[in-house]
Amino acid sequence: MPHVIFEHPDGSEQTLEIPNGWSLMEAARQQGLPGIVAECGGGAICGTCHVLLDPEVHARLPPADFTEQALLEIVPQAGPTSRLSCQIIIGEELDGMRVRIPAEQLCL
Repeated sequence: MPHVIFEHPDGSEQTLEIPNGWSLMEAARQQGLPGIVAECGGGAICGTCHVLLDPEVHARLPPADFTEQALLEIVPQAGPTSRLSCQIIIGEELDGMRVRIPAEQLCL
């Protein structure tokens, strides 16, 4: 099972073991990870599961679709490697990836 390292805004880290086929958001919610609000439950309509990825991981993922791109334009602390964690599906190729949780999530 792949492991993902989440970096909290205070610099502390938490590693989660995530089953293949789960989204980052789903794993964060199931395992009680703070900072991933996920108000819409993974529907990619709220932007409250925003995360920042390492550039090399971001480059390997399929590009964000139009809806995700639009949401990423309004989330706090957006950057060039921002993604919605509900849209990142875990597989063995992402084992060991690092994810930064922003200090603030969009609250609608």
